[in-house]
Amino acid sequence: MSLEKQKLIEENLLQVFSDESFKEMLSAEDYSRYVNAKQNLKFRKGQTIFDDGGTPNGVYFLNKGTAKLSKQGVYGKEQILRFIKEGDLIGYRSLLCGEQFQAKAEAMTDVEATFLPSDVFLHLLEVFPKLSFVMLQKIAFELGESSNTVTVLAQKTVRERLAEILLLLEQKLGTDPEGFIKITLTREEIANLVGTATESAIRLISEFKQDGLIEADGRNLKILNHEKLIKLGHVTL
Repeated sequence: MSLEKQKLIEENLLQVFSDESFKEMLSAEDYSRYVNAKQNLKFRKGQTIFDDGGTPNGVYFLNKGTAKLSKQGVYGKEQILRFIKEGDLIGYRSLLCGEQFQAKAEAMTDVEATFLPSDVFLHLLEVFPKLSFVMLQKIAFELGESSNTVTVLAQKTVRERLAEILLLLEQKLGTDPEGFIKITLTREEIANLVGTATESAIRLISEFKQDGLIEADGRNLKILNHEKLIKLGHVTL
């Protein structure tokens, strides 16, 4: 994980993908095209933003809330690919590749998003070099994260993977005023992220609690000892 790089890319995207930035950098004609095309959408918790196999007709910039990208395996089991929070953009990969969506995007909380149609988004990439550069950075970073995930699943124990996943969730999504990670996950979803059976995830969470590494309040989790989790997961921050 590279927290500094991730934050920098997120900040760059927030700065570039905004009305203020577009108004300043685009021609009057292109800015007017952007304003007239964008749509402000709302999704309730549990609602699908786009579905696996669907045709991409635009991109979604999250202004509020949290969502997840997931894919069904050959036996119908859901595999969570990553989480998306406010300030992030989704739907662009399939659009740029010219293929159907390869994952499902689902709201995990109430979500507010700006939808930008395909033709307008692609035009902005052509006329706004800074947006294109930030998108290249984002794609390159996510490619590296995907490679890291493969290595983690292949080489780390389940206990080490759980430690790293908890740290990653806290970094990616932040914490509430009480210190709990800003997401509620079932034990099955945690097992899915770690790549183990639900029973194993339940046992490990219980062990982490007994060892004073985390606190659990139902589905809410709080990291109590970051240093030990970092050492346990062999994580480089």
